[in-house]
Amino acid sequence: MRSLNDTLTRLSALRSASPGPPGIASQDRLTDLPAFGSNPGALRGRFYVPELRRSSAPLVVVLHGCTQDAAGYDRGSGWSQLADEQGFALLYPEQQRANNANLCFNWFNPTDTQRDSGEALSIRQMVSAMVSAHELDSDRVYVTGLSAGGAMASVMLATYPDVFAGGAIIAGLPYGTATSVPEAFDRMRAHGGPPAAALGALVAAASNHRGQWPTISVWHGDSDSTVSAANAALIVEQWRALYGVAAQPTAIEDVDGHPRRIWHDGNGREVIEEYRISGLGHGTPLSTSGGAACGTAGPYMLEAGISSTRQIARFWDLMPAQAEARTRPAPAAELRAPPAPSTLTMPAIERGRAQSVRQSATGDVGRVIEDALRAAGLMR
Repeated sequence: MRSLNDTLTRLSALRSASPGPPGIASQDRLTDLPAFGSNPGALRGRFYVPELRRSSAPLVVVLHGCTQDAAGYDRGSGWSQLADEQGFALLYPEQQRANNANLCFNWFNPTDTQRDSGEALSIRQMVSAMVSAHELDSDRVYVTGLSAGGAMASVMLATYPDVFAGGAIIAGLPYGTATSVPEAFDRMRAHGGPPAAALGALVAAASNHRGQWPTISVWHGDSDSTVSAANAALIVEQWRALYGVAAQPTAIEDVDGHPRRIWHDGNGREVIEEYRISGLGHGTPLSTSGGAACGTAGPYMLEAGISSTRQIARFWDLMPAQAEARTRPAPAAELRAPPAPSTLTMPAIERGRAQSVRQSATGDVGRVIEDALRAAGLMR
């Protein structure tokens, strides 16, 4: 685990992160979702349904990152632009400052990351309300998110695999590897966590699901200094274990100049894809020029020459396939995923250790830690 000074330094950096220029949030295409249930996570719901939509349209749930809001992320990512083109509906759960001062989804808080509890249940209730109110296709519900939103997408896929047909995790983390703020910062740096071989079991234990698992799309920049790109390999490992597919991809495509690694199941269906974007920092990959431009560049919305929004929608069959993609078999030793950390204990043991630390904290040190966490919006 990182030192106290390291944790406080990271909290300070998070507090100073810019939410981006006012213009991004000012162009708001979204509508407030009316009351949608008990809302135990106290989230705001926002949505977009295009005027010309498909009959029994699919639904895409989009989760913003820290310091962002729903309208800003929609404008940056271009999801509502694509919804107009392809006729699907959008749901944007939005974090509130009363829950987290930095507007991060609480992906590390056990109360918010269990089925039928906290923020996870609030998002599930929003999905039910949208499907019912707009006569959407309950078999074609998908979820995507960036950073803390990507980690929360992992939560939703693990806790409600019966609800989501697919998910896309951008610069995020695997499910169930952190249960406290210090652990969250460690996992963001890919320090510690459960053994790689145990990651799939965390998802399997999150619900009593026995059906088909959601398909998974993983996106990460290899120059990300906020959330280590090693987390992309861990996400792949988590879902690869559930699907029982080989460690190495079965094929690699070139898409807009970037390698797309693909894992097929025994029936030849694409169940996992991974894009590792060379030179990209922490943010959502965009292509903002040319005939297929989608989204607007800004803080954490990064020009990369490839639209993650369009490619994720293609993976989910929400738009036509990209005919120019070139596929080749994946050599066994090529583009091997980095080794996953495997030296620390499982979350149950970590929870006990965190509780012991909290109980033993006394005097000024304990108050300093708690004050810092509350000031950063990472402790209630």
